[in-house]
Amino acid sequence: MTDAAAYEAWYHTPRGAWIGQQELSLLLELMQPAHGQTLLDVGSGTGYFSRTFADAGLKVTGIDPNPDMIHFAQTQTGTVNYVQGDARQLPFADKRFDYCSAVTSLCFVDQPAKALAEMWRVSRRGVVLGLLNRHSLLYRNKYNTGSYRGARWDDRATVTQWIAQLTPPAGEYKVKTAVFFPSGGNLSRVAEQLLPRSLSWGGFLAVYIAR
Repeated sequence: MTDAAAYEAWYHTPRGAWIGQQELSLLLELMQPAHGQTLLDVGSGTGYFSRTFADAGLKVTGIDPNPDMIHFAQTQTGTVNYVQGDARQLPFADKRFDYCSAVTSLCFVDQPAKALAEMWRVSRRGVVLGLLNRHSLLYRNKYNTGSYRGARWDDRATVTQWIAQLTPPAGEYKVKTAVFFPSGGNLSRVAEQLLPRSLSWGGFLAVYIAR
């Protein structure tokens, strides 16, 4: 519970809130969901992104393997329904949700291609991923430190390999990045507004895979 509370608290610091907003806005930009559509948030953790997706008008279910995280998430305000489960074996029928998301959670799954295949199976419209970008300043500064310890850092080429294994085959997919300078200071925030998200070296690697 202490870890869950500390993780959640970080998103309520000035830097954490700014980074969280950059990440959320990019995911919504790629997904472009309609109000009232359904989303399964895989690896929901404390529920931070599950709640922000719900605040954006989606009907959200969060799933996480950690019972402490599920319990903490359930203590927070919001309309999200949480269940305990494994990303590699989702307990839902095919095409149960309009969308699936995994926001910096797939980085801690040891079989990411299998987890993505499961997300693909239960989604009707598409899957959106938020990953840690290996080709970024964030990687140079934070690799294997603090809350990043043990995380896998991915790149576009690796994700393309995962997508190639999907059945049925994916339609189009889009890749953008955000959080180019992760310090969150004033200069970082100005740069974030000026730099195009098509650049490949932002710390947050966002991928949308459409059916």
